[in-house]
Formats: sequence, structure tokens, C-alpha cells
Amino acid sequence: MTTLFADLNPPPRILMGPGPVGVDPRVLRAMAMPMLGQFDPAFTAYMNETMELLRQLYRTKNKWSFLVDGTARAGVEAILVSIVSPGDKVLVPVFGRFGHLLAEICRRCGGDVVTIDREWGTVFTPEEIEAAIKQHHPRILAVVHGDTSTTQAQPLDEIGALCRKHDVLLYTDATASLGGMNVAIDDWKVDAASSGLQKCLSGPPGSSPITINDRIVEVVKRRRHVEEGIRPPDFIEGDGPIISSNYFDLGMLMDYWGESRLNHHTEATSMLYAAREAVRIVLAEGLDACFARHRLASDALTTGLTEMGLMLFGDQRHKMPNVTGVYIPDGVNGDAVRGMMLNDFGIEIGTSFGPLHGKIWRIGTMGYVCRKENVLIGLAALETCLRQAGFRAKPGVDAALSVYRGAGQ
Repeated sequence: MTTLFADLNPPPRILMGPGPVGVDPRVLRAMAMPMLGQFDPAFTAYMNETMELLRQLYRTKNKWSFLVDGTARAGVEAILVSIVSPGDKVLVPVFGRFGHLLAEICRRCGGDVVTIDREWGTVFTPEEIEAAIKQHHPRILAVVHGDTSTTQAQPLDEIGALCRKHDVLLYTDATASLGGMNVAIDDWKVDAASSGLQKCLSGPPGSSPITINDRIVEVVKRRRHVEEGIRPPDFIEGDGPIISSNYFDLGMLMDYWGESRLNHHTEATSMLYAAREAVRIVLAEGLDACFARHRLASDALTTGLTEMGLMLFGDQRHKMPNVTGVYIPDGVNGDAVRGMMLNDFGIEIGTSFGPLHGKIWRIGTMGYVCRKENVLIGLAALETCLRQAGFRAKPGVDAALSVYRGAGQ
């Protein structure tokens, strides 16, 4: 006998954790548009438009700026499995959970991985990274741009030049930063980057925007892609080690997104619609205006939290503008407060990982959620929950509101 469950009816939530966040209604409407065949001229036109939009978002002229079907980690794996050959020396600076993830993926690709570590809540100086490059002579440097586990953003504006100086390829994971803070691929000389929709781009998880430059393309061309089969005349095929993934093979993906339209996979139609609309929304607001909105929300939130008597986590000089770490007060059950926030106010805030688990909350102000009313409501709810938990929180909403009013809002 077949059991029919009730219709989906998710409870209303304000997602103020480190991601995913609430999806912009315009993106949801785009996802409801009709299916098209993957080689329909209208659909391939949408693919080409999405590539151009991604170039603007990443601030790059890279031809190969496209989507990898899958969550943000799909983009990470597509790039790393395609450029890390067995035995390649890979340097990974680790300042949070997601640096460990990059190191693990590179090891799975057969890379000879070397890590350098900083205390969680801090970032590396260019001098530290250059010293590690000189010591270990890596072929690839893989680094997270913004690590939501620690709320810290690693400055990259000098790192790309250092990598070019030492003939090192630079890959960065921009999942948590793209759309919420500047990611200047060409100016920073970043060779490859990947991201996701589910944070500052106000989209659903399931599509990963990536961009790669000609230095990366040359590496991919030297790799083998298929042993046998029918290939278009312009298919990229080298004689180096075979790329161990078919699905995440950048050579095949380039031929799918390029003029030859290699029938590599069936593009996730609704996710392409979502990505296209999510990027259109950010660009329509203006990149600098979007970054300013995230900075203002961060300033208001941190001002309110400090006024409440809470202590912020991490080096505030390098704090991401879209996620804030705050210490859980002594004697307060952090999970109980999070549960109260969710059950009584419908607001989700995040816990943390590893050495920070149970020590800090992470409060996100990303994308569509990054709005004045959410910051104020979130602070008011947290203040109430802290008092219920026995912590004498001072009022913080007035202080946050003054930040917004000082900015003319």
C-alpha cells in the first residue's frame, strides 16, 4: 500500500546562519519557468548570457566562466580534479574548516599536499605565504577566500602576484564571498575560482559558478579526458595523466559550454535559470552598492551585539562583512538559545566547527537576508533569548538602528 505524505509546507524561517540563506523571490520565479531542450537555441543563448554575467560578477575577462552542476563543492572538485595531477605539490594555507577541505580534496586527486596553519580567527600575511612557497616550491596554491567557519576573509590582492613571481597556479574558493565582497579575479591575478549560489547570491544550493583563465586552460589541455569514443574535431585532448572524474572534467565541460556543445551532460535547466537571475539581481543593484549593503549590515549587527555586552570573535580587521562570529557567554547553553531563536522567533543562526564548536555563534547577513529589518529583528530576538537563558543582555537594537540612520536609512 502506497503512503502519500502531506504536501510540502516548510515553516517560515529567517535564515541568519552562515548559509544557505533565503532565496530571492525573483530567483524562485525564474526557477518556475518552462523547461527547454539543452540544445534549443533559446537555451544555449541563456547559457551564453550566463557566462557573460559571471564575467562581470567575477570582474574578469576569462572566456571560461560558467556553471558546474552541483553544490558549491562541485565547482571546487571540478577545478582541483582537473588541475592537480598525481604527485603535484599543492600548498594549502589553512585558517578554518574549509582549508582542511581543500587539502583533503587535493589529496584525493593524488596531490602531494603541504599545509600551513594559522589560529582560527586570524589570516595569513603575504610574507608568510611567500615564505611557504619558497620553502615548498608548490605547483598550485589552493586557498579559501572567505571561511565562514571562522568568519575571516584572507586578503588575496597581493597573493596572485606572488604566485606569478614563483610560477605557481592560484585557485581560490570564493563560495562565501562572491556577491557580498569584492572578488577581483583579473586584478588579483587569480587563475581559478569557484563559488555557489546559496550565500551572497541569494539563490538555492545546486549550481556552482566558476571561472578559469588561460593558464588553467593550458593545464587542462595537457591532461587526457577520454580513452575512447566519439569526440568533436575541436575536443581538447592531451597526453598527460587522465582526469579521474568524467562528470567534473573541465575539458569536457568547456566543450559543453563552448561552440561545439559536446553532449557531456544535461544541463540543470532550472538551476541555470536561477543562477542567471541571481547574478542579474546583484549586477542590477551594482557590485559596489551590494558590497556596501553587506558592510553596513555588518557594522549595524556588530555594534548591536557589542552594546548587548557580547564579545565578537576573530580579527575584526579581516572579518567577512556577511557573517559575524560572537562568543557564547559563560554559563549560557548555546544550542538552547539557538533552539529558542528557531522555535519562538523562526530565526536560524549558526553554531561552529572544530575548536570553535560550542564557543561561538555565527550570524549571517547574506544576500536577500542582508536587510535592515532582519538585522534589527535578529538582534531583538537574540536579546530576548539571552535573557531567558539568564544572561543580562543590554538593549542592542537602538545602537544598530543608529548605525542605519547614520547611513541615511
